[in-house]
Formats: sequence, C-alpha cells, structure tokens
Amino acid sequence: MGAAETADVVIVGSGFGGSVAAHRLAEAGLSVVVLERGRAWPPGSFARTPDEMRHNFWDPAGADYGLFDVLEFRGFDSVVSAGLGGGSLIYANVLLRKDERWFVQDSALPGGGYESWPVTREDLDPHYDAVEAMLTPSRYPFDDPQFAGVPKTEAFREAAAELGLDYQLPPLAVAFAPKPGAQPGIGLPVIEPSYGNLHGLPRRTCRLCGECDFGCNDGAKNTLDHTYLSAAKATGADLRTMCEVQAIRPGGPGYQVRYLLHAMDGSSVSKRIDCERLVLAAGSFGTTRLLLGNRAHLPGLSEALGTRFSGNGDMLSFALHARRDGRPRPMHASRGPVITSTIRVPDELDEADEGGAASISGARGFYIQDSGYPVILDWLVQNMDVRGDLSRLAGFSMNRLRAALRWAGPDHLEHGIGQLIGSGSLSNSSLPLLGMGRDVPDGVMRLRGGELDVSWTTETSRDYIDRVRGTMRAITTTLGGEYLDNPLWFRKRLAVAHPLGGAPIGRHPGEGVCDSYGEVYGHPGLYVADGAAMPGPVGANPSLTIAAMSDRLCDHLLLTRGMSGRSATRGGRRRSGGTTQATPEAPARLSGGRTGAAALSFTEEMTGQVTLGEREGQTSLRIRVTVSIEDMDAFLADPRHRAGAKGFVDCPALGGRLLVSTGRVDLMVVESAGGRRRMRYRLPFTDGDGRELVLSGHKELRAGPPTAIWPDTTTLHTKLLSGAAVIGAGELRLGRLAFLRELTTVRASGPAALERFGSFFLGSLWNVYRPRLTS
Repeated sequence: MGAAETADVVIVGSGFGGSVAAHRLAEAGLSVVVLERGRAWPPGSFARTPDEMRHNFWDPAGADYGLFDVLEFRGFDSVVSAGLGGGSLIYANVLLRKDERWFVQDSALPGGGYESWPVTREDLDPHYDAVEAMLTPSRYPFDDPQFAGVPKTEAFREAAAELGLDYQLPPLAVAFAPKPGAQPGIGLPVIEPSYGNLHGLPRRTCRLCGECDFGCNDGAKNTLDHTYLSAAKATGADLRTMCEVQAIRPGGPGYQVRYLLHAMDGSSVSKRIDCERLVLAAGSFGTTRLLLGNRAHLPGLSEALGTRFSGNGDMLSFALHARRDGRPRPMHASRGPVITSTIRVPDELDEADEGGAASISGARGFYIQDSGYPVILDWLVQNMDVRGDLSRLAGFSMNRLRAALRWAGPDHLEHGIGQLIGSGSLSNSSLPLLGMGRDVPDGVMRLRGGELDVSWTTETSRDYIDRVRGTMRAITTTLGGEYLDNPLWFRKRLAVAHPLGGAPIGRHPGEGVCDSYGEVYGHPGLYVADGAAMPGPVGANPSLTIAAMSDRLCDHLLLTRGMSGRSATRGGRRRSGGTTQATPEAPARLSGGRTGAAALSFTEEMTGQVTLGEREGQTSLRIRVTVSIEDMDAFLADPRHRAGAKGFVDCPALGGRLLVSTGRVDLMVVESAGGRRRMRYRLPFTDGDGRELVLSGHKELRAGPPTAIWPDTTTLHTKLLSGAAVIGAGELRLGRLAFLRELTTVRASGPAALERFGSFFLGSLWNVYRPRLTS
C-alpha cells in the first residue's frame, strides 16, 4: 500500500471561510487542498426549467448533486448550498460589517451562560478591508438612468423616510460595471482581474433579472468562485469538487481526513489525505456535525460544542397589494438584484451612549431589506390570488357562452384572454421583506441516530421577533399594502438562511470550542473558519464577518505556526500530496523570490487630505498596501531597498476604492552623505474615469532629535500624477492605532528574515537620528 497523500493544509468547504483561507494560505506558499462536496457551477449552468430544478437538490443517495440542500429541524427549516463557492452561490450579495456595539460581552442567555464575543470591531476592521478589496462591493447605482427603473428601491426609501428609520443602499458583491470604478451598464462584458477566472467563461454585468438566489447565469455576482477561489487556484491551490468529508482524526503529520469522492452516476470512492493543518469550513451544520461525529477521536473538545446556535434573526414576510393614490403601487420585485435597500432598526446597545436606553430597554436591533425573485415566480405569486382567479374564470366562461348563443361574426378573443389573465396587480404590487438581527443564540445541536438535530425554539426570541414583525407591518402600512407573515410562522416556525454557531469562539475552553482566532482548544492546527465559529448572531448579513474572521485566522496561523515556508515549490510547479500541477508565477505574501529565500511583508494604512486642483478642492484619500520583500538578500544588497506593494487607493473624488497591483516602495534610501534617508512610494492605479494615475509619495528622514522619528516615519508627502502632470497633492499620515495594527500584519519566513529586517530598519534610524558630537 502506497504512502498516504499529504498536504500542508486541507480545507473542508469552499464558502466564505474556506475560500478566504484557500487564497491566503496558498498565496503564502503552502500546499492547499480544498474539499468541496458539491460541484462547480459556471455561468450558464444554474437550473431554470422545471426539469432542471427537479434535480437541483442535494441528495447523493438519489444521485442528485444539486445546488440546494433543504433541511428540516424542530422549529425551523433551512436552505444551504452545495457547490464550489458555498453560500455565495445563492446569497443575496449584501456585505455589511457587524455593528461595533453589537460585539457584546457577557450578555446573559435565558437558559444560563453568556453570549460573549472575544473579538472587537477594531480587531476585524483591517480584515473587513481586505475582504472588500477582493470582493469589490458597490452600492446599487440607483441614480444611473439605466438602473433607476426599480420601483421597490424608491418605495423602500420613501417608507424609511416616513417612519424615521435609518436607510441605506448596502454594499453588494455584484458587478454593475465592467470593472471597479468604471461606468455602470447592463449586460456589459466583465473585465477579469489579473488572476483570471477558474471557469474560463465570459461574465456579464448585472441584467436586473432578480435571479441572484437561484445562481447567477451571467456571472454578474462576485461570488467566491470568481474571486477568492480563482485567485487561490492561480497560486497553486488544489480545488476538488464532489468530495464529501466523512471523518477527521489526529494522525500523520497532524490530521487525517477521509472523504467520499462522488461520481454523477451515484457511485462513490473512499479517499484519504493527511495534512499538517486542517481548516473546517463546511458551514454551521456541516462543521458542527463533523466535530460531533468525530468527538470520540478528538478528546478534550469543549463542552461548548453544539451550543450557541442562532438563526441570525432571520424573518420573512410579505407586503401585498401596495397602493398609492387609490391605485396599485408598482413594486416589480422581479426587477433588479434581489436586495437593493436596507433599513436598520437600533438596539438598546446603540442607545446606551445617547441617553435613550430606557425607551427601548431589552430591545435587540435588526435590519430589514427589500427582497426579490426571478420573473418566473411572478406567475406563482399571481396564482395566490385565488378569489380573483375564480371570478375572472367565471366571467370569461360566461362571456364565451353569450358569444356562442348570439353568434354574429368574428369575436375579439384577445380581449377576453386579457381579462382572464387579470391585472397582475398582486405580483406587480407586492414585495417580500427580509429581516435579520440579534436573536437569542441559545440553540443546541447534537446527533440523534447519526443525524444532526437542533433544539431551538422561538420562545426566547419572541420579543425580538414581535418587534421585527411590527416594523415590517409598519413598512407595509406605509406602502398602502396588506401585511402577510411567512406561512411557516402560523406554526411558529422560521425559515433560516443564515445558520450560525455550534463551534463558537470563546475566551477559554469553558466558553468556546475555539479561541478568538478559530483554533480548536486542545487540538493545535485544527481550525474552524465558518459560521459555526460565531458565538452569537452577527445581526447584519453575516457573510462579510465570516470572511473577515477567516482572514484574521490566516494571519494567526501563518504568524504563530511557522507554516509559511513549508510548501514544496520547484521550478514553478507546486506539489500537493501525490499530485503535481503547473502554477503561474505569482507574488506571494511570504514566499521568497528564490527557493528557501528569506521573505517579509507588512500591511500599512495611511489616511489624509489631498487637494485636486482649484475647483475640486480638498478630498479625503486613504491607501492600504501590503509591502512585500520576496528575497531579503536581494533587498538588502539593492541600494534602493525596493519592495513590491499591492492594495488600494481609496478616494471618493476619484471613484472610490481603486486597485493597486504593481506598486513599489523603496525603504530607507540614502539621499546624502549627511545620513538623510527617504522612503519612496509609487502606486499606479486607474481612477473611475479610466485615467491611469500614480500616487507618488515620500517620507523624509532628517537628522534631528529622537522626538522627530514618529512624525518623520508616519507622514507621507503625496502627489497625484497623470503622466508628468501633477493633478493633486497633500499629506497622508499613519495613526497610532493604525501603527499598532500594522505590527500585527508583519509576516516573515526563511532564515532570520524578521531579525535581519529589524537590524536594517533600526540601524537606518540610528544613522539618521543618532546624537552627533560637536567640537
């Protein structure tokens, strides 16, 4: 029997946690294998016909490997996805950050215990930034004439204004324009990023067809297969579909993973792969089930396993028959992306600092969003109008009978058919409302007869649920409509699209299964990187927070576990277990320019003001770049001390967040015999109007007292160049908190990389600011 296949890292699942980890760890030079139970879904492959939809459910026993996995539990139903890209394939694109004050500490739960978040918004903000830079969210361009014909957006905004509620167009991971910052347009070819697209098929910008939750056949959604997974594959990650993990065990270099390789004919083959690090990212249900089912082989797992389940406050209702001025008010729920608008209703935590806590004491905050669906569902919605159907059918039949009895020549039947179809007002003037927020995370997950069971009741969240329903009812009334609960609610059941918890992070093993970075207590190298790690509801749409937590996990893994230099890379080919595949040349955060070379990187964020000519005046500008030294020997030998830089320039006046992919930074360049040094930045980017610009900046280090070190090293004198012309100038600064965050982003690999860079940098400072004797 041959040796078992091995990899540095195995990742189970390819959703928001797994995809981020795949890209980050492969980019750092590790051999990464992703095991995804579902198949790849390229643009054009998503089911649309009834026959296709009949087989579009996850049922391996029936040889169906569809997109939707529909689960029924006591108290709620849930829908999750199976496919390369995980939940991003069927989610509604919203990327909101968790509210700063909703990271609760020691918030008591009804049955005992506490909801505690061992991370803060400040901890996650740099990782939110990193994920947004990759997924490039943008708000629905409602002010553009091509996109203004979506009346649900305007209706939602008007209802929020009348009720005095906080309204916004949320960031959506949807391509409304061919590339970030470009002019939006419908059905335009999408320009792929430098890492390409793993499907190898063209994509088009959003056509406003409302099919986001059914899979986007245009590729307009910036789903994980088009972004993180394509980038991961370009840097050598091995993405395996139809691989359903069954068992995990300590063993080999760290962990053994057994999985079934499914074939489309319903057969399967058992496989095994060993790894040094194992990242579980199969979703709240999948990850928790794996840990519960393999608990006997993972001794010492926390008693918190299976706890803190939450539905993230998911609620669904309907505003029917909206009217204005006595007439049906058009909503056109089937036009536009599924969600364009969001309303935020505050929490008692928000009011605490404003003196208003008593007015909403005990109230938990939430969001309500307009929702939509494909146009084909308009027919199903219209068929809910049973009384109208019967009336129209009777009228049509009577008219046909009268025509037959008094036949007097040709009849205009099209008029009767039009009356039979009816006005279509129910489908045209109705809108689903989607709510989510801070419900009570007191559900418990366990195995019964080998199957996952969730004990969770709506009773402890009734105050929250009633408040959400009350706000939905008020919105419906404002729109002149009739409110209808989700029919499941008549049985006090919920439809959960955002299951969270089961393997929560915590401050110690008595509180959580994992530490704040997602590493399982008592099992070094075993990580949880998905919604299972959430210790409570995110409140907002959770996808962005799950991805940011995974990005933070990867920082911790690479920094503390010494894994960054362990990939076996030879001649541009990466070995992963028993397989070898060609990979393109690509800069990695921690991989050296030569095999085994010392390397180092760090991420710097600076903000300030620049003046863009006399007319535009001052505007804010921010940069966030990862500076990478790929070969420490070459860096130190080069008098320019040049490093690469990637990231973004963020300037509203120039078009928002703009990608920097080929920047450079020269560190501590000697400028004169007197010891003066400069740090020079050159960051090329393309603005929203398609102009190719360069941010050129320098930090000036001159001999002076030690107190000058801080302002000199944290002030970037900046110019914006268009060719040789200066179109703007100003100063950017590194704040104290940003500096502390920068220290946490330092990544080093290879022989004494950190020590050598430290000696170089501190030695340069000493040469500039050392005391000088005078005669």
